[in-house]
Amino acid sequence: MVVIGAGPVGMTAAASLVRQDVPVVVVETAPRPSPDWRASTFHAATLELLEEIDITGRMHDEGLVVPRYQFRDRAEGLVAEFDLGLLADETRYPYRLQLNQQHLVRFLYERLHREPDADLLFGSRFIGAEQNGDAVTVTIETPQGPRTLRAAYLIGADGPRSTVRRSLAIPFEGHTYTERFLIVSTPVDMREQLPGIAEVNYIADPDEWLFILRTPESWRVLWPVPARVPAEEATRPDVMQARLRGVAPRPEGYPIVDHQIYSVHQRVASTFRRGHAFLIGDAAHINSPMGGVGLNSGIHDAMDLTRRMVRVRRGEAGEEEFDAFAECRRRIALEYVQADTERNTQRMRERDETLRRRNQAELRAIAADPGRARVWLRRVSLLESVRRFGIGVPAAELRDRLAEPSLS
Repeated sequence: MVVIGAGPVGMTAAASLVRQDVPVVVVETAPRPSPDWRASTFHAATLELLEEIDITGRMHDEGLVVPRYQFRDRAEGLVAEFDLGLLADETRYPYRLQLNQQHLVRFLYERLHREPDADLLFGSRFIGAEQNGDAVTVTIETPQGPRTLRAAYLIGADGPRSTVRRSLAIPFEGHTYTERFLIVSTPVDMREQLPGIAEVNYIADPDEWLFILRTPESWRVLWPVPARVPAEEATRPDVMQARLRGVAPRPEGYPIVDHQIYSVHQRVASTFRRGHAFLIGDAAHINSPMGGVGLNSGIHDAMDLTRRMVRVRRGEAGEEEFDAFAECRRRIALEYVQADTERNTQRMRERDETLRRRNQAELRAIAADPGRARVWLRRVSLLESVRRFGIGVPAAELRDRLAEPSLS
């Protein structure tokens, strides 16, 4: 198998295959594992799946367990608090685990680097692929020059600008938000600056909404940057300081250890499969970070696809498995990931006062009712989608599940 992209999703796919004695070549443009801090939330369903590649324990060694999170209003304070402990009867992980994605990549890189069945080609670039019968011929550019790889399958896990997706001429349908998102990381304990906040907070405001969360290294504050403001202006140290002081006054200022500004999209590929080439993670679907489900859903893609690949390779199933993957994972991307993150983002930025009040009343009512709160938490933790459709469920069984009407 050839995996293009050595981010957390691609490395998870590679680790899953190698664990089943399937040789893998991982091709990554960067010369070394990425230090990207962007995604940092792992939900219950994902932690369960990652047990399969024996990495969940190490994630807990370095991660931060967060059992509660809040929705707040920037002017009025707490709106609703949700306690993931309500899921304790259903999962071993009734919480969010906060861990910057770079650490999962590091863990898997260290493991795969020692595996004889894994060939990690960093500093190499995907050029193109040709399919012929049951094989895919992949052309890459390495530091030593061009190289051709022949494999049974190609997995594109190379992010939202996926060269694999473009080479397959697969449309990436959806839209891009006019504003960009800026994440600023500081070692200052934001609970001391904003008493009463949780370790994860979604803060609505019609002018400048906020997302504030804690990771093991730092606190991260995210806010929107209007399209009219150049990135160079938004990321000037004095401008970021002014924004942070606007969140909570601090005369001595805020040390900034990292910042990233990026465009935000709600897009889904028109198909996740073209013959023996597949798309997973951000190459297949990309969404607003409001909910922390993009990375999680990408890991679910990886585990679903690799389970099917192993069955087909062993002669236990046929090509229908891959149609099942493409249909199921695309439906989940649309019905859960896209739908929920779009709702969350609109809830945060809502300008209509009547709708803002209605949103707040709905959140309060849900949080106050343990039954409704549990249903809410099952969905946002992706437990619902996994229990409903499974991960790598055989195609014949999945057909009945896919016949169920949409819940979104």
